[in-house]
Amino acid sequence: MPLSTHLPTKPIILVVDDTPDNLMLMAGLLKDLYTVKAANNGEKAIRIAQDQPQPDLILLDIMMPGMTGHDVARILQADENTRNIPIIFLTAMASSADESLGLELGAADYITKPISPPVVLARVRTQLKVKDAADFLRDQNGYLEQEVQRRSRELNAVQDVTIHAMASLAETRDNETGNHIRRTQHYVRVLARQLREHARFRDFLDDATIELLFKSAPLHDIGKIGIPDRILLKPGRFTPEEFEIMKTHTTLGRDAIAHAEQQLGMDVDFLRLAKEIAYGHQEKWDGSGYPEGLAGDAIPISARLMAVADVYDALISRRVYKDGMPHEKAVQIIVEGRGSHFDPDICDAFQACLQDFQQIAAHFADSDHDMAKQAAAIAHIAPAA
Repeated sequence: MPLSTHLPTKPIILVVDDTPDNLMLMAGLLKDLYTVKAANNGEKAIRIAQDQPQPDLILLDIMMPGMTGHDVARILQADENTRNIPIIFLTAMASSADESLGLELGAADYITKPISPPVVLARVRTQLKVKDAADFLRDQNGYLEQEVQRRSRELNAVQDVTIHAMASLAETRDNETGNHIRRTQHYVRVLARQLREHARFRDFLDDATIELLFKSAPLHDIGKIGIPDRILLKPGRFTPEEFEIMKTHTTLGRDAIAHAEQQLGMDVDFLRLAKEIAYGHQEKWDGSGYPEGLAGDAIPISARLMAVADVYDALISRRVYKDGMPHEKAVQIIVEGRGSHFDPDICDAFQACLQDFQQIAAHFADSDHDMAKQAAAIAHIAPAA
């Protein structure tokens, strides 16, 4: 195999000076160690600095006709693509005030004329090492940031898949199958977005919390997995005893999520909301709900949002034992429950989002195949009921 002929690229030094003799002097000093580019005015210097390959360092005279070195430094520092190129001012302006101004403008160093060649070479070498270190750190930070974003995306994806897997597991035992969990999570997000500027809700419903609500909403009925088939799949009305057992799905759901959280050994925001929703979405504004008979603002906001979403979807959804209710009739029932079943302000937000609710219901409509699965499940359990 032939040896590679690729040689390391020399660092590029841009020398900016309006005096030809000074440009020749600096080129002669630097050419053996570096690739030297020259500019005899500020405008040309800026063009070279912006072009690829960019210089690794700029030696910049201050006193030039037209655009001064200070002007060039300001422009380069203001441009995200050139601000990281170190500048060494190379000038006859030797006062401490001049040097201070140069450093304030972002210069890395300041060399006065007449120059000392060893000093110039040493300062150039030092600044190139500093730039190499800074570039390395920037590259590492950029890589780490990308890696954090990638792992965050993976974590979110795993969370979403896990939530839907858990929710779907409950659905396999419930005659309310199909896309119920998807519709309700979208309803909840629509309501939350409608209310995020409302005085009663704005402190709670920031963008991050709204997305956590969306993520956790599918677990609202996870507790139904603990309800016996003879009750869960019963096509008719529950007896009082059966209804008491059915009501325990709220506690079962909360406890299951709490157990998962304990296994993690830490508090997780979306699981906290999931516990609230699972436990409290059957509470009613007037205190007549379950499991605790909470009323008004004692009911978590997350559960109040889910109450509207869940009831609306139950009303409009077709089941093997009932037809879906028309949208208008479902809306009427929700509105009639304003201030009794539902938080009045959330009920008002629902009325403002009716078109969104209809679009979500249409987009995630249950298929005939879902209905057939429901029928098979109920036929299987009916003789034992």
